[in-house]
Amino acid sequence: MESTSQPILTLKRVAIDTYHENVAYLHRECPTYKVEGFQALSKIEIQQDGKHILAVLNVVDDERIVMPGQLGLSEQAFSNLGVSEGSNVKVNHAEPPQSMEFVREKLSGERITQEKFNQIIKDIASNRYSKPEIAAFIVAVSEAGLDRDEVLYLTNAMVSSGQRLDWEEKRVVDKHCIGGIPGNRTSMIVVPIVAAFGLLCPKTSSRAITSPAGTADTMEVLAQVDLPVNRLHQIVREQRGCLAWGGTAKLAPADDVLISVERPLAIDSQAQMVASIMSKKRACGSTHLLIDIPAGPTAKVRTMKEAMQLRKLFEYVGDRIGLETQVIITDGRQPIGRGIGPVLEAQDVMKVLRNDPDAPHDLREKSLQLAGRLIEFENDIRGGEGYDVARDILDSGRALFKMEQLIAAQGKQETVYTLGTQTQDVTAVKDGVVVEINNLTMARIARLAGAPMDKGAGVYLFKRIGDHVKQGEPLYRIYSEFSADFQFACNLANKDNGFRIGQSEELQFTW
Repeated sequence: MESTSQPILTLKRVAIDTYHENVAYLHRECPTYKVEGFQALSKIEIQQDGKHILAVLNVVDDERIVMPGQLGLSEQAFSNLGVSEGSNVKVNHAEPPQSMEFVREKLSGERITQEKFNQIIKDIASNRYSKPEIAAFIVAVSEAGLDRDEVLYLTNAMVSSGQRLDWEEKRVVDKHCIGGIPGNRTSMIVVPIVAAFGLLCPKTSSRAITSPAGTADTMEVLAQVDLPVNRLHQIVREQRGCLAWGGTAKLAPADDVLISVERPLAIDSQAQMVASIMSKKRACGSTHLLIDIPAGPTAKVRTMKEAMQLRKLFEYVGDRIGLETQVIITDGRQPIGRGIGPVLEAQDVMKVLRNDPDAPHDLREKSLQLAGRLIEFENDIRGGEGYDVARDILDSGRALFKMEQLIAAQGKQETVYTLGTQTQDVTAVKDGVVVEINNLTMARIARLAGAPMDKGAGVYLFKRIGDHVKQGEPLYRIYSEFSADFQFACNLANKDNGFRIGQSEELQFTW
């Protein structure tokens, strides 16, 4: 509903990070606030010379934030509006999104069409939904459920919500792990191998939200990852790959908004996950995709039956959006590598690339398996030959050289990140064999220690499943820089160290 008075306010940039949400600030004594009847947390529309955004209104009483007669915008909102501070802007009540009716239909169990999904995602990407309205959509998807065609519709809608990259090449390969396994930094080994082979592999990765590290957090220990889109394109063209943060490219932007609400709610439905992954990969210009589904008692996917169902869903969607998709199911019983946390994981990666005898064998082998499968997307490489090609590239030092080229191209990290100075070894409570390592517990301990914000924080594993231990022998070491974080991590480890010590006969594992 548009106001006839068209109130004009002076724009002020408010240095607050509101993470994927446009937020506006009005002083309670502002005449516009009183005359227009605005309410806190309502949606308003802000306009200036043909540019406009929607924002959630916060009402303030402190003139140091905004004065009466000013409109403050959070960092994201200011960037999205794209006008200079001090400009005159108009504010109006925002119309509620009509597509909320479709969300209500889904909540009541009805099936949603492609057109309705398109409108919902368009409105979400345009910031027309409030956080509670986005939460309602996420709950509708999770609890009411989507059939496989609805997952396809949601994927298509999310791809259409942003930019799409076109590399103008026949094969553009990528890999993605669905997550849930600490230390699983295979991408930082796979990309240099595949790029050294010659396939185009533009790997844009996420930062951690609830885990101890994402690929972008770990790569940032070595190189710059926050790169302008034009620079990213240049690096990929020159080096045949990259390992960068995907947040600057505005690919499938509705997905980023959904994740910002989904993660705090701890809702992770398969339908939303598949649509999220496939839309991002399609928007990134990938033509061939390898999906890694780790399965295990404390992984995201607990059983082989669940893993097979998810595999079929990925393949169904991939086939219909023109993305050749292969899915492999891997061992998700325990963390991959020794380190959990950015610095520790970066050390593991570089040991593998340098062919260090002390490199974690499981990280090396899993990376070679994944790289081999990507290489087999090339017509000249027959099935089963990719592993040998990948191993030769790694053993010869070509993968290390390519990683050094990527680091130089992206910009070598100027900050030297070191391990946390406060350490604590967590020891075995009895003699026996390690029969179980809880992924969730290990991730939580590393995060409490300060990872990923403190890049030197985390956990270094001394023992793995199948190893014999004696009472008092170290299982892992906690690293932290700050006393409060260190105490939180140690307290949790004292309550539950994440390891179960048993007998050899307990090692048999079935999904």
